[in-house]
Amino acid sequence: MPKLYHKIKGVGLPPGVLQATEGEQKTTIALFDYNEAAFEEKELSSVEESFTYKETESTSWININGRDIKIIQEINTHFDVHPLVLEDIVNRGQRPKIEDYGSYLFFVLKMISLDQDDNNNEIDSEQIGLILGENFLISFQEKEGDVFDPVRKRIRDGKGRIRKMHADYLTYALMDAIVDHYFIVLEKLGEKIDHLEEELLEELTPEMPLRIHKLKSQIIYMRKQVWPLREVLNNFERSESKLLMKGTRVFLQDVYDHVIQVNDTIEALRDTLSGLHDIYLSNTSNRMNEIMKVLTIFAAIFIPLTFMAGIYGMNFEHMPELKWKYGYFFFLGLMGSVGFGMLFYFKKRKWL
Repeated sequence: MPKLYHKIKGVGLPPGVLQATEGEQKTTIALFDYNEAAFEEKELSSVEESFTYKETESTSWININGRDIKIIQEINTHFDVHPLVLEDIVNRGQRPKIEDYGSYLFFVLKMISLDQDDNNNEIDSEQIGLILGENFLISFQEKEGDVFDPVRKRIRDGKGRIRKMHADYLTYALMDAIVDHYFIVLEKLGEKIDHLEEELLEELTPEMPLRIHKLKSQIIYMRKQVWPLREVLNNFERSESKLLMKGTRVFLQDVYDHVIQVNDTIEALRDTLSGLHDIYLSNTSNRMNEIMKVLTIFAAIFIPLTFMAGIYGMNFEHMPELKWKYGYFFFLGLMGSVGFGMLFYFKKRKWL
């Protein structure tokens, strides 16, 4: 089950202090440098190799996997990044946001996927940090693996307009890839909800409330990660920064519309889960009522029979029926007639 919160790092430390995170993977640096006519892709052995690309006229995408404190500090030294930005990059519990620092824009996004190694398909969230400069984009990821392969393919193939545009369009392309993957995650969750609904209508099982609660927690977690993205895209589109070109704004509106659709889908799935929970409680209550009705009918039938047996079980000396030759068989027949008569009455009143 995804956590709805993260531990706060560095409590009591001054702002901008970078604190190492345990269990981090080895840091790798990938570079894409391109313009309309040329393209270069390579793995960098050190962050210093990327420094020369800051001054080139081509668009440079520097993608850093891992949160190595030393590398991040070197990025700060050459690209003049504010210490608070570096702190937000290192600490993963950030809310999606955009910050304008004049010479560059800083973004925090959430890349969400389903853990394919887990049979329960737990939601895996990864924080993505983006620093958009005049002709470069630096992206920070927590680990290897992302949803940006379609963007890389378009750069390699030179298809579309991505190599004709600037770094702001590359930023849009990465945002669009992240948002498009939200639909894939929601589709998987929707299939699980539909399957659960079919099971619920067929047969109730004790583990269903837990499954409903787990799915609802995943939906709430997604809503927490996605909802602030509306504000991020709206502020980016309306930004007066010189880094955002006029031709990119219309594409940002398209991503904004997709985020609205994602949020609407999340709300619809959450309402569906609330409805499934209500259906489960209602069906459980109805089944209990059916059981109580059957038990009540049996009790109603046996009450007069118990009364009759109680009378003839008192063993008074002067009870004429006790000495009658056919008294026992008559009494059994009378009890059977009363029982079947009550069953017929209940059936006629449609209580059964």
